[in-house]
Amino acid sequence: MNAQTAPLAPMDAHNRALLDNVRPADWRNPTPGERYNLVVVGAGPAGLVAAAGAAGVGAKVALIERHLMGGDCLNVGCVPSKSLIKSARIAEHSRRTNPFGVHIDGNVSVDFHEVMERVRRIRAGISRTDSAARYQNELGVDVFLGDAHFTGQTTLDVDGAELRFRRAVVATGARAAAPDTPGLAEAGYLTNETVFNLTELPRRLAVVGGGPIGCELAQAFRRLGSDVFLFQRGGQILKREDQDAAAILREVFLSEGIQLHEDCDVVRVEKSGGSRLVHCECGGSRQQLEVDQLLVGVGRAPNVEGLGLENAGVEYDVRTGIKVDDRLCTSNPRIFAAGDCCMKYKFTHAADAAARIVIQNALFWGRRKLSALTIPWSTYTDPEIAHVGMSEKEAATRGIEVDVYRRDIKETDRGAADGVGDGFVKILAAKGSDKILGGTIVAEDAGNILNAITLAMTHKIGLGKLGNVIHPYPTQAEAVKQAADAYNRTRLTPFVKGVFEWLLARRR
Repeated sequence: MNAQTAPLAPMDAHNRALLDNVRPADWRNPTPGERYNLVVVGAGPAGLVAAAGAAGVGAKVALIERHLMGGDCLNVGCVPSKSLIKSARIAEHSRRTNPFGVHIDGNVSVDFHEVMERVRRIRAGISRTDSAARYQNELGVDVFLGDAHFTGQTTLDVDGAELRFRRAVVATGARAAAPDTPGLAEAGYLTNETVFNLTELPRRLAVVGGGPIGCELAQAFRRLGSDVFLFQRGGQILKREDQDAAAILREVFLSEGIQLHEDCDVVRVEKSGGSRLVHCECGGSRQQLEVDQLLVGVGRAPNVEGLGLENAGVEYDVRTGIKVDDRLCTSNPRIFAAGDCCMKYKFTHAADAAARIVIQNALFWGRRKLSALTIPWSTYTDPEIAHVGMSEKEAATRGIEVDVYRRDIKETDRGAADGVGDGFVKILAAKGSDKILGGTIVAEDAGNILNAITLAMTHKIGLGKLGNVIHPYPTQAEAVKQAADAYNRTRLTPFVKGVFEWLLARRR
């Protein structure tokens, strides 16, 4: 169950193949079992992992999906967005070949129809993994396509069929939130749930929201040929990120021609023929901008309404989602929740990890805690910004003293060979120790490079040991080792250096 309610378009062979997998037109729900060990409501990342994992250890499992199997990640999130971003990155890099001695005659042209056809083709190909047929026929899960509604503490209804359960997990995800800006609904707008239906490149695109979704798609559409106007309410795009990292991306955006409207509120939108007039207030002055399409990326709202949670004794808030404890148990001890419908971190990998916690805690009396997880994230702009743990700002707010170890990517030999401009590895350690509290990386492949820091934090490996890890030469990931080496050099105090000099003198 997820937020994707808009019909897929265009209905070509790829989208038909997608629907054949994630919402087969001829699907018939099975006859409910007498009682399920686990009923999973929602077949997005958290629900799919919970259902497959529970069935894999022998549980009798039912999985219910209201819309499309695979949830937002497959259908309107990670898969299509990263496919689009790849085409945009190829286009931009093709325009910047001269410094490498490679000259392309003529302009680099983008065929938006082919770009979007590729997006649909990739999505359809991946969709078999999340298909209803695979889960039912290969994994042994009873798959129900329809609306789920709790009718009691241990029962729910799916389109007239009653399912009884010993345990249940709600994994209904979240949907694109929209501000109550006057005229926005009447003028029409795009979100991540509809933008991948486009078949014509917008000549002028306004993007409202400077978070991960807004920044990723603003850069992608600019590189594909749109004039892009990015509206950010606060003074910093990617406000959750390290200030130095956000500043680098800001300069990249400006260099690529994205028109940033910072500290700017969109106060009204109106339809004007085939265009939209965006009325905004920036720094106290009123402005008006005409665009062809408007994309809203201002956050996510949990899918909690219409589930009958009240009947099951499950407490929730329409803004923050289902209330869970650290074990992901709801106010009904037989019902758990996982993923975007209940968690602060709305990432596919966080939902996956939470589902694994639920399997252990719901079925095997486990005591695993969500707070024990070390959750990284990455924003897939170019350069990417990847982060884990604490930031300098958060440490200061909490009164925690830190040592900061930074290495610029261009200072690595591979960074120089790759022609890297700005970018860095920054590692925070507890003051006077090698305990890693957080890390931020700005680099072309930051999400992959970050894994070393996340691994170290998860298993409580300090900077000293991280500096002893041999990295292949030459790689940009060497910047992680070099940042750790900077810590190891601090251990060479004047006293220690004096001891070494004395020992070496005796060996002459």
